[in-house]
Amino acid sequence: MLRLIGYLFGIGTILFFVVALGVAWYVGAVTRDLPDYEVLSSYEPPVTTRIHASDGALMAEHARERRLYLPIQAIPDRVKAAFLSAEDKNFYQHNGLDYIGLIRATITNVENYSSGKRLVGASTITQQVAKNFLLSSERTFDRKIREAVLAYRIEQAYSKDRILELYLNEIFYGLNSYGIASAALTYFNKSVNELTLQEAAYLAALPKAPSNYHPYRHTDRAITRRNWVIDRMVENGYVKTADGDEAKAQDLGVNPRRGGSHLFASDYFAEEVRRQIIGRYGEDALYEGGLSVRTTLDPKIQILARKALQRGLIRYDTQQGYRGPVATVITDGDWGVAVAEVEPLRDVPEWRLAVVLDADDEKATVGLRPSRTASGKVAEDRKTTILNGADMEWAYRIKVDKDRKKVKTVSEILKPGDVVYVEEIKPEEGEPKHVLRQPPEVQGAIAALDPHTGRVLALVGGFSYAQSQFNRATQAMRQPGSAFKPFVYAAALDNGYSPASVVLDAPIQLVSGGELWQPKNYGGGSAGPSTLRLGIERSRNLMTVRLAKDMGMNLVAEYAERFGIYDEMPPLLAMSLGSGETTVLRMISAYAVLANGGKQIKPSLIDRIQDRYGKTIFKHEERTCDACIVTEWQSQDEPEVVDTREQVLDPMTAYQVTSMLEGVVTRGTAASKVNLGRAAAGKTGTTNEEKDAWFVGYTPDLVAGVFIGYDTPTPMGRGSTGGALAAPIFNEFMMAALENTFPADFRVPPGLQLIPINRKTGMEARPGEPDVIYESFKPGTGPADFFSVIGMEEYATGEEILNVSPQANRAIVSGAGGLY
Repeated sequence: MLRLIGYLFGIGTILFFVVALGVAWYVGAVTRDLPDYEVLSSYEPPVTTRIHASDGALMAEHARERRLYLPIQAIPDRVKAAFLSAEDKNFYQHNGLDYIGLIRATITNVENYSSGKRLVGASTITQQVAKNFLLSSERTFDRKIREAVLAYRIEQAYSKDRILELYLNEIFYGLNSYGIASAALTYFNKSVNELTLQEAAYLAALPKAPSNYHPYRHTDRAITRRNWVIDRMVENGYVKTADGDEAKAQDLGVNPRRGGSHLFASDYFAEEVRRQIIGRYGEDALYEGGLSVRTTLDPKIQILARKALQRGLIRYDTQQGYRGPVATVITDGDWGVAVAEVEPLRDVPEWRLAVVLDADDEKATVGLRPSRTASGKVAEDRKTTILNGADMEWAYRIKVDKDRKKVKTVSEILKPGDVVYVEEIKPEEGEPKHVLRQPPEVQGAIAALDPHTGRVLALVGGFSYAQSQFNRATQAMRQPGSAFKPFVYAAALDNGYSPASVVLDAPIQLVSGGELWQPKNYGGGSAGPSTLRLGIERSRNLMTVRLAKDMGMNLVAEYAERFGIYDEMPPLLAMSLGSGETTVLRMISAYAVLANGGKQIKPSLIDRIQDRYGKTIFKHEERTCDACIVTEWQSQDEPEVVDTREQVLDPMTAYQVTSMLEGVVTRGTAASKVNLGRAAAGKTGTTNEEKDAWFVGYTPDLVAGVFIGYDTPTPMGRGSTGGALAAPIFNEFMMAALENTFPADFRVPPGLQLIPINRKTGMEARPGEPDVIYESFKPGTGPADFFSVIGMEEYATGEEILNVSPQANRAIVSGAGGLY
């Protein structure tokens, strides 16, 4: 008997060693090529890039995996307790493997395997870290063995807090959220410190299977799982029973954070910043680098710019007539569901879609588009309102393609099933009412910047970003027309001409490239000899061409490139009238040089960029001030900011041009259109057939530019000039943006002389002489001693091919004092 027992013991021992060796060999083979767990020490997960306005408000977020990394110290104990209770209650006691849980899962899996059910896991948080960071998600025994070995090694190398930190920041929570900080924002629009017990428990329930516990598709299942987590928290002593019961009685309370741009009216600005970051650092840096971008956007000024541009576009568009409904739906059933299928312009919340239910001669009854619940269902509210014919007189002109017709009744404009936009307005007297609106076909842009720093304070690239993402402030290449002329005059004033120089304003024909070119003044006609001031105030094309011809287009091209309007400007005379294409942002940057006294400007939408660790990797401000960095005042001298920017224009020339552009506002093409009640300068611009309308202007501390035109250049109609369309938008914006700011005069450089001259002849005025203006002259210069006209000699000798009317001849002879 003893021999038998010994025999069996021997066999058992041998079998034990064989099995042990087999297991050792198997484990060794499975774990031979284990990943290096030390990579966790340099873990840099993809982190969300966040873009902020100048006041810190969040504008936009960009990420492939929406994640914000939080150190374990920043995660509240309640949140940690929820995840420990849901995933691994013995986390702080085991060494990477929970053997009791493993035995329990093994028994369950034997039963499930025999019945064909899905196998369950018993992974600890450490094992999940090993799987998520270092292994695949395949459900095999080989992977579990590798996972267990890695978990043990990780526990030896890292603290429990570090492992928990990695876990909470890595796992997927659904709705494109990675990491606890992003999940808290995505589901509840809160920081982790603001999460309630029930909210923390719901987030802890998600890692198991986010799609199974979707807050809207599987609400009941999500609540059941959340309540199970709360019960585990009570069981483990993290929460009192009464608090747990109270939390379980609550709804999920999910309040999703909307994606895209978060700051109202900032879409165009935020998208341009996104494009610039990709251009500077690449897509991976934007979508994974966790950059913190502080932009130059001033939210208040941005909203004012948007409002002014939209009002201007609507003003022009309504003059063209009504083009028809946005869509047409069937209203036989639930009209609310039908109109809810039509997507509105989400960035024009002042407008609301409505469906026409009935219309007669004088009014129409419309049903307002109902809202949608957070789950996407159409809300039950059904509201109607009246559109009165008296409030839509503009719509009585129907425009279909190029055809227009006039109608007399509302029922001819609106028909049942038509989906239109309406806006509620609140008159000073009477009850609020709704009026008909339509998104304009014509488009435009407005941008504003600080002329001393180049910081772009506002940028709006169209009527609605939802309507069109094309940014007309930075991407649209358009002809600036006469808005380019100040730089022709700046080149002249910087090279020996003065504001009192006289140029002939008379018809001219030129041969260019073998073709005859005959420029004309807007509206026709000519005024004979005129000073540069009069030429720019009245935007005389013929004078500008003669001036450019006199000094040479190579010089004009050099200045245009120096100001950044064009990269390479061909030295063609037609370019002096703004026939080249440029952008609104480039134009306001060029005007900023005039406003700041001739300093080079680099427009920037970004103030500073920091990497994920807070290190500044880009800063727009290039000026230095070493003495500014002090801890206390000790009677030292006032610190000096060292400005190293290039002086691209003589400060005196800059002031002379500014003074002339003040005349544009007070007496010229923008007179009566721009009235800011303070020092202001600017220039209108209108291209052939009124396809582009511009106004670019400035005060001493703010520059703004406005462009109006169809995306496919199309004539906007006679009279659709920069003064008529763009200048009023500029005026409205600047009046609002400068409200409550102290008026300032343009800074006069020392050394300039103010001399009274005759506005017509440019010669020094005699005492008592009428029509006198004080003109600025550089040291050593002054009004001409005798009357001289640029272009007169060629005109008189017939070297120019001319076609002059008798009226023009009389003006020339009269203005020339009988020299002709």
